[in-house]
Amino acid sequence: MRIEPDDALRAWIAGVRGSAPMAARMGAARLRMASRSLAKEGPAGPEMATVEDHDLGDLFDARLYRPRLAELPVVVYAHGGGFVMGDLDTHDRLARRIAHHAQVTVLSVAYRRAPEYRAPAAVEDIVRACRWADAMLGLLGGDSRAGIGLAGDSAGGLLAAAAALALRDAARAGLAEPPGHLLLLTPNTDLTLTAASVADKGHGWGLERADLQWYVEQWVPGRHDRFDPTISPAYAALDGLPPTFVVTAEHDPLRDEGLWFADRLRASGVPCEHLHYEDLVHGFFQLDRVSPATASAGDAALQRYGTFLRHALGLEDEAG
Repeated sequence: MRIEPDDALRAWIAGVRGSAPMAARMGAARLRMASRSLAKEGPAGPEMATVEDHDLGDLFDARLYRPRLAELPVVVYAHGGGFVMGDLDTHDRLARRIAHHAQVTVLSVAYRRAPEYRAPAAVEDIVRACRWADAMLGLLGGDSRAGIGLAGDSAGGLLAAAAALALRDAARAGLAEPPGHLLLLTPNTDLTLTAASVADKGHGWGLERADLQWYVEQWVPGRHDRFDPTISPAYAALDGLPPTFVVTAEHDPLRDEGLWFADRLRASGVPCEHLHYEDLVHGFFQLDRVSPATASAGDAALQRYGTFLRHALGLEDEAG
């Protein structure tokens, strides 16, 4: 899909062209401060009928977004941030946009982050959030026909996919409800970072290869552990996953692993819709305040996800 870049996006790309890798130099604490400071700039996302913070215990919280007071599909959302940064506030706007444009109830999770908590802590938190949401479905205004969905962007996409695989396996053993649906936005899926696009697009497009490698090292220090299918979904069997909506971007170091993951989902018999944007960059959903072109593309993709979700689950008449 082609989206003509606007002047604002071209200026943003020009601004990052001379950027040097900074993650290792800044460290986790300063990266978190910077991302929180950036999130405070500009207006909030779409208005919600209700927004509620919940203490889920055991070192993590969640925030519930209901776009309207009706029974809607519930989506547990894992934010991006390289497994190191990001929180409920830095991704508040994107959580609101998912809820508004897809007409779903979003439970955004403040999972445990690296390097203080390494893999698989974050995946375990997302799984526990799904189980909590399932147990509380009636109080959350969830539609029981839809099950509990998962969503994530960038590193959060990997966490969402890994949690969906864990729930699939637990359901096969009779220990949990299976995941209901899955949304992956410019996702990481392969912790080995061996896809060609990591090198081809790893400089000058907003996500530097060296930074990406540093993020992965914080979460999974051991190189051989990055092939583990329980935390690196690219190496897992994908049959039995729920209907999945994948968005990738051409100028993204994670492009190839996202493309491959979508292809493997379809080859495994999983209902999958895949949108690929030829002219956009990694994490463009977080650039909606920078560029009208990225804002329009992101909003349209989330609306299309909502349509896909209701069609896949037989809920087409419930979106209004």
